[in-house]
Amino acid sequence: MNALHINGNDLALEAVREVALDRRPVLLDPDARERVNAARAVVDTLVANNRVSYAITTGVGKLSDVRIAGDQIRELQINLVRSHAVGVGEPLSIPETRAMMLLRANSLSKGFSGVRAVVIDTICELLTRGVTPWVPSQGSVGASGDLAPLAHLALLLVGEGECHDGKGGRVPGAEALKRQGIKPLILAAKEAVSLINGTQAMLAVGTLSLLAAETLADSADVIGAMACDALKGTDAAFDERIHRARPHVGQIVTAANLRKLLEGSAIRESHRDCGRVQDAYSLRCIPQVHGAVRDTLTHCRAVFETETNSAVDNPLVFRNAKARDLTSEDDSADVISGGNFHGEPVAFALDFLGIALSALAGISERRLERMVNPALSEGLPPFLAPGAGLNSGFMMPQVTAAALVSENKVLAHPASVDSITTSGNKEDYVSMGMAAAIKLKKIVENTRNALAIEAMAAAQALDLLAPLKTSKRLQQAHAAIRAVSAKIEKDRVMYQDFARIAEVIAMGKVASALR
Repeated sequence: MNALHINGNDLALEAVREVALDRRPVLLDPDARERVNAARAVVDTLVANNRVSYAITTGVGKLSDVRIAGDQIRELQINLVRSHAVGVGEPLSIPETRAMMLLRANSLSKGFSGVRAVVIDTICELLTRGVTPWVPSQGSVGASGDLAPLAHLALLLVGEGECHDGKGGRVPGAEALKRQGIKPLILAAKEAVSLINGTQAMLAVGTLSLLAAETLADSADVIGAMACDALKGTDAAFDERIHRARPHVGQIVTAANLRKLLEGSAIRESHRDCGRVQDAYSLRCIPQVHGAVRDTLTHCRAVFETETNSAVDNPLVFRNAKARDLTSEDDSADVISGGNFHGEPVAFALDFLGIALSALAGISERRLERMVNPALSEGLPPFLAPGAGLNSGFMMPQVTAAALVSENKVLAHPASVDSITTSGNKEDYVSMGMAAAIKLKKIVENTRNALAIEAMAAAQALDLLAPLKTSKRLQQAHAAIRAVSAKIEKDRVMYQDFARIAEVIAMGKVASALR
C-alpha cells in the first residue's frame, strides 16, 4: 500500500480507516515539514530570548503564572507527560489508538504547534512499524482536549508507558521501541503540551464509529426493504413525488434505494390489488426515519472532517509571511493562547450520531415485531416458527432486539450537556466528548446486532413466502445472510447466527445489494 503523506490539511476519513485497520504507512509531507520547521524556529527563539509565553516558558493550566527557564524547560516536558498519563479502564482498541496517533500527527503537521518535525516523524514511524501504545479509555473530560489518552501516547514517545504486544497483553514501551529500533525522544520546549492538547482520542473513536454507521445506514435500507416485502408492504409510499415534496437529501436517497431494492419483486406483485391503503410507520416511514439518520451522518462527517484537519493544541504559533530572523523586539510571529482544544464541536456530533443510530435500531426492532407477531405479520407463521408451539422460532430474538434498543435509549442521553470543573477552576466548562465517544461505540454495536436479528428474521420470512420470490437485489442480500445462517427448520441456538450476520453487515455485504 502506498504511503500516506500527511500535511494537516486534506486527510480524508477513509485514509484514517486505512491507517487504523490496514496499517497503511505514513510519512510527513515535505511542504508540511517546512511549515513545521518554521514554527519551531519561533519557539526556539522565544526560549533563547527567555520571553514569557504560555506553556513554553511557563507552567500550564492554573500554574500558567509560574516561570520556567533553562534546564527546567526539558524537565517540564517529561513532568507534563508523566503527570497527565492518568487514564483508567479498558484500553482503546488498536485501530482506535492508531487512528488517534494519525490524527494527532496530522494536526501537528499543519505547522501551528511549534514542535520539531522529529516528533511527527516518530509518530509516523510507530504507525508504520505497528507499535501501538496502551491507552486507557477513561480519564478525559474533553476540555484541554483528551489530555489523559494523549499523554499515554506521549509516554511511549519518550520511552515510557506500555504497548500492546499483539496478543492481548502489554509490553513496556521502552522494550517495544527497542525491538523496532526506534529511538525515544527527549522532548524540547512546548512539545509535551502540543502532544497532549487535542481532541484526537474522541475524534478517533468517533471517526471509526461514523464509518461503521455509514455502512449500517445502507444496510438498514436493504434489511428494511426485505422486511417490507416480507410483510407485503406497498412501495407506493416511496414514490419519488412524495419525497421531492419534502426534499431532505437523506429522505430522497433512502426512498430511491427502496424503490430500487423492491423493483421486480414477485411478492410485491402478488398483493398489488389487495385493498390495503397504507402500511404502519415502521414500513411507510422508512425514508423519513432512515433519511434523517443519513442527514445526521452527513452533518457529523463534515464536523469530523473539519476537526481532522484542524490545529487543536494551545498555544498556536502564527508566523507572518515576511518573517525571517526573530528577535525579542519584533512582531514577525505571534504565539497566541486560545481554546481550540475544547471538544464541544466533536462532542455535539458524537451525541447526535448516537441519537440517530438509536432511532435506526428502534425502527428496525418495530419491523421485527411486525414479522414475528401473528396479529401483525400479514399471514406469516407465529414467530416465523415452523410448527409454532412446539417451536418458539423468533420469539426470543425479538426480546434481545428490544433489550438492545432500550439500552441504546439510555446511552443516547447526551454526554455533552454535562460539565464538571477541573484544574483549579481554570477549566470550568468542559465538553465530555470522550464519554460521548465511548458510549457511541456501544450504540454502534447494539444497532448492528439489532439489524442482524432483523436481517435473519426477514430472510426467514422471505423463505416462508416461497415459491414467490423477492427482487433480484434483495435475493442477493438474502444470499449473503444465508451464506452464514441457514433457514430455521426447527428451534436451534441462534446467538452465533446473529454474530455471523453482524459481521456480514459490518463488511458491507448486505449493503452491497444497493451497488
